Amino acid sequence: MCAVVGVFNVKNASKVAYYALFAMQHRGQEASGISSSDGKHIYTKKRRGLVTDVFSDEDTFEFLKGSKAIGHNRYSTAGSDSIADAQPIAAKYLLGEIAIAHNGNLVNKFEVREKLIQEGAIFQSYMDTENIIHLIARSQKDNLQDRIVEALDQIKGAYCLLIQSRTKMFAIRDRYGVRPLALGEFENGGYIVASETCAFELVGAKFVREVKPGEMLIFEKGKEPESVQLYDPEPRPCAFEYIYFARPDSVINGKNVYEKRVEMGRRLARENPVEADIVLPVPDSGVAAALGYAEESGIPFENAIVRNHYVGRTFIEPIQEMRDLKVRLKLSPIKSVIEGKRVVIIDDSLVRGTTSKQIVRMLKEAGAKEVHFKLASPQIKHPCKYGIDTPSYEELISANMSDEEIRQYIGADSLSFLSLDGLLDSLGRETKYSLVSFDGKYFIQ
Repeated sequence: MCAVVGVFNVKNASKVAYYALFAMQHRGQEASGISSSDGKHIYTKKRRGLVTDVFSDEDTFEFLKGSKAIGHNRYSTAGSDSIADAQPIAAKYLLGEIAIAHNGNLVNKFEVREKLIQEGAIFQSYMDTENIIHLIARSQKDNLQDRIVEALDQIKGAYCLLIQSRTKMFAIRDRYGVRPLALGEFENGGYIVASETCAFELVGAKFVREVKPGEMLIFEKGKEPESVQLYDPEPRPCAFEYIYFARPDSVINGKNVYEKRVEMGRRLARENPVEADIVLPVPDSGVAAALGYAEESGIPFENAIVRNHYVGRTFIEPIQEMRDLKVRLKLSPIKSVIEGKRVVIIDDSLVRGTTSKQIVRMLKEAGAKEVHFKLASPQIKHPCKYGIDTPSYEELISANMSDEEIRQYIGADSLSFLSLDGLLDSLGRETKYSLVSFDGKYFIQ
């Protein structure tokens, strides 16, 4: 789960890309980068840290000149936590200069990488994205578009790609549309492509439509974006975008994320009623579901856990020790609201269980009489190969314990999950979703 943005035919494109990346900071906090083009050269700046840290002075935007730019916020699913694995990846090759930003995960990355190494390729990082730039550079096709298509035919996985040459930009989504990608337009005729629609409002762009699964959009100065349908679409958008990843104000596949989370909470209340005095959310991703649960159950909603917003999200921190510390740093209960109460606590999902255990302990230390833990998604029992940081079954608590064992582990008085049917009813059954974390049915091999 990363953020990508592409800006085309817009004055100070790198600054627009910066603000778009800022709006999508929630999708990755390890590193950020922007590559811009003035038609003659591609300029790149990237390093570890938040968007505001990486691009902290005006000189940066003087360097990142041009009316075209692509950007990336990193959340590692492949590679390591180093500057070499930050994106975009920029390089010079036979046809000139190129930069690539990628959101997703290639399931055949190791096979492709090994084949390239055997053929003499020298890698500078451990990212699967670098496979793509090598495949493009080594192609014998006469133009970049054909080279890109040839490269795509050799990779498998969930991907949204932004590829920038000195004069053009390409936006590509895999045939399944697992990760979101949307097209926006500026009043002056410039364009923006971004992982989430929440980026558009901040930079003054109007949402046009989603990039279709299997589609390539080609941006060239003086022309309308050209659409090429590379592969027959087989839409399987990731359900986790609605559950956790996306910002609540984003719209994915025509559906508002906030509204879907509220509905998940309503369904959870119908499936798992309990006698209690207050409903609390785990901030911030549990808020919408908690509101839905409170509305459906009639139990009063209280916002009695205060979050320190200067501490990052725990799920996208790659090191367990950092996650444990950040839970204590970022969440504080309001004791006067909680003391003596039977509490329903609503969270979006349960992955490792460490955070949930600390939250239950925190609530009981604040005087909660009972703590009933409710999850607005089904049990996560399988690793995701398509861009979520759940690399092994050993890290998934629901893959190793029964619900009752988990309840005892986290110390709650009761524990319940939204059913898979409840999730699908909440999202709408007219769409077929990627549910691999819940059902283990891997459709990209």
